[in-house]
Amino acid sequence: MAVAQEALANAFTVEDLNFFYGSFHALKNINMNIKKNEITALIGPSGCGKSTFLRILNRMNDLEGDITVKGRVCLEGDDIYKDIEPIVLRHRVGMVFQQPNPFPQSLYDNVAFGPRLQGITNKTDLDQIVEESLQRASLWNEVKDRLKKSAVSLSGGQQQRLCIARTLATKPEVILMDEPTSALDPISTAKIEELALELKEKYTIVIVTHNMQQAARISDKTAFFLMGDLIEYNKTKIIFSDPNQPKTADYINGRFG
Repeated sequence: MAVAQEALANAFTVEDLNFFYGSFHALKNINMNIKKNEITALIGPSGCGKSTFLRILNRMNDLEGDITVKGRVCLEGDDIYKDIEPIVLRHRVGMVFQQPNPFPQSLYDNVAFGPRLQGITNKTDLDQIVEESLQRASLWNEVKDRLKKSAVSLSGGQQQRLCIARTLATKPEVILMDEPTSALDPISTAKIEELALELKEKYTIVIVTHNMQQAARISDKTAFFLMGDLIEYNKTKIIFSDPNQPKTADYINGRFG
């Protein structure tokens, strides 16, 4: 019974995951459970596998070509490589990228893009989705009077929140964030962090970050990757105050990376 309850609490269950780009063994024997309604931070030096792992969670790596996946990655108990079509998976698992990437369209059309793809065409329904998504992304009050303006006219921080609103509009269960604040100023970064903390009440968030302070500030759990291995995965407080592995302590304390 306890095992069943544990499984229900997981958004993702990853078992014996091995991932290859051609002959390159990028991820090695990864096992981890990602809990619902938590923020999980993925940390480690460049090239350690954290972004590769993030992209596996919505099969973005499929677009790379010569790849091999071994093991199981399950979303709510369904194997994402056997039981879920990629397009359906990407609606359920949205992604926010390192650089804000709004479409060269109006703010309204950016947010309505996903729902329209899902077959929603009624203007009243779209109006409601656009407003709700912008509200949840803490952007509505700043842009509600200029929804017909081009999205590229926004500041960098606003563009990133627009991209988050665009992701929310498709009603995902999980939001993946790949260094979402690395191109932003400190004020915009703080707004994105505050937003992530608000969003975890309704969504599961997995974030790749090079910013140790950011991981410590906002995540519930932290996974430390190194050269394709998952070195340590634990509550963030433990990772940053009393890690179990010497390599984790060395990285946290800036001895390499």
